Amino acid sequence: MNPSLQPAGQWAVPAEAAAATRPPLTATQKLLLPLGVFLFDWLFWRERAGVNMLVFDVFIVVAQLVQLPRHAAARRSGYFWLMAFGSLLSGVFMAIYGSGVAALASAVSVLLLLGYVNQPSLKLLLFAGITGLGSAAEAWLRVLRGVRPPSHAGAGVRRGWFYGRLLLVPLGILGAFHLLFAVANPEYARLSSRLLNVLGEWLLRLLPDISLAHLLFLGLGFGVAAAVVVAVPVYFFADQESRFGEFVRRQRDRVASFAVRRPDFRLKTTKALDLRKEYLVAVAVFGLVNALLLVVNAIDVRWLWFGFEPAPGFDLAQFVHEGTYVLIFSILLAMGIVLWFFRRNLNFYAPGLRALRWGATVWVLQNAVLAVSVGLRNYYYILHSGVAYKRIGVCFFLLLVFFGLGTVLGKIWQQRSAYSLVRLNSLAVYAVLLLLAAGNWEVWMTEYNLQPRFRSVDIGFLLDMPDRALPTLLARRTVLNRATQLTVNAEYGNPAVIDATEAQRRLDLAAAAARANYADYHDWQGFNWADYEAAQQLGVHE
Repeated sequence: MNPSLQPAGQWAVPAEAAAATRPPLTATQKLLLPLGVFLFDWLFWRERAGVNMLVFDVFIVVAQLVQLPRHAAARRSGYFWLMAFGSLLSGVFMAIYGSGVAALASAVSVLLLLGYVNQPSLKLLLFAGITGLGSAAEAWLRVLRGVRPPSHAGAGVRRGWFYGRLLLVPLGILGAFHLLFAVANPEYARLSSRLLNVLGEWLLRLLPDISLAHLLFLGLGFGVAAAVVVAVPVYFFADQESRFGEFVRRQRDRVASFAVRRPDFRLKTTKALDLRKEYLVAVAVFGLVNALLLVVNAIDVRWLWFGFEPAPGFDLAQFVHEGTYVLIFSILLAMGIVLWFFRRNLNFYAPGLRALRWGATVWVLQNAVLAVSVGLRNYYYILHSGVAYKRIGVCFFLLLVFFGLGTVLGKIWQQRSAYSLVRLNSLAVYAVLLLLAAGNWEVWMTEYNLQPRFRSVDIGFLLDMPDRALPTLLARRTVLNRATQLTVNAEYGNPAVIDATEAQRRLDLAAAAARANYADYHDWQGFNWADYEAAQQLGVHE
């Protein structure tokens, strides 16, 4: 295990006591920390995101494995290995596509990995992420506290070193407020930018090879490397999670053992009556909403499932957007109601438990039918209007909904706890994030939206995509000449209509800008395979 952490079985020991009995940095950490800063600067300074993220993810995973002893608790955690695999896999996707969702998956995977290294007993991804953040926020302070002036330095040097470290915290707070004020006040941002430019020019004259921006970037690299190499124990969320269980447990009546029989009998009778009232409310809720949802599903099945064709002038966008949001909220609300009624002793109410379970099961299945109707609305929208980011997002969200409804059935019939459902569904969300990172969505959307059958094309949306989609757009540019309507900004308010000549002109300008952009970039750090292929197809590296 990381030397700055507690061994298994001692997670309840305060972090201050651990720091007092352990050296701030081990020899391995003293080697990995400057290596991490060097790699961060070399890989990311003035570079795009691409294969550099894969290299740094490899460094992060290797750094954790080097520091973990052979019998460390983290090595026995399946979550640790899952996040290590996810970090490397998302790094590979960054090297292939360089997409924003792959970068997000990489950052989330690394953060979760650090959380599970910190507290291997964790299972909730949210708690692991917050634990990783808490450790990262303190790691750079732990490193700075461990740095000492040379032993032969005089008293003045040691005193200056002490006060210099004290100033780091106020300077960090000052920097945070500076960023907030710069965002909130444009005039302050303009003046502070001028001041920083003056300081940067002065520093450039003093040190020709180093700029102020580069120094700030090195500071960021130091913070990231410290978070990766040094783990500061965070016990709060591990302690909180230790109170949760996978299954609902029967809650005993809280009656003292020395109570007389009659009060004890009355209290238990009152508890039973309260449970019966809750059961009757649950039966009424499930009965009424099942009847209402049956009507809604019958209408949707008859209208949407078989032979749906939008009438001329039918606003398909409003039909999908408003209906989808309302139906999704209805499904989430239904899942919340099931969680509420099956949270405690109603799971053990023998007189009516079977009927209650079947009523809730029918409701869950009807919500699955409702989710299918949402998917069909989204499908018809894609069929008639093309693919967009939100429409892809709805598809993957519905996958999570079906998985979530399956876990709700597990709660109903297996008496699983809300903690178990959150744990399973958070893993599903992480799996979907990795699945999204594995797609070259922009190229696929361009190919789909430029089919000749679409008479209206949102050319503005296609031109706003990353440059790797341009070869596909250029290969199908004849579709623009045959389109009945070409629009820009169709996703944001009233679209503006342009003619085919203007669309071709904008496409040529975008292609020229992409060629110049690819030709000016020669470093390997920001390389990704999709951009390399696009540059080849645009004739840049021939």
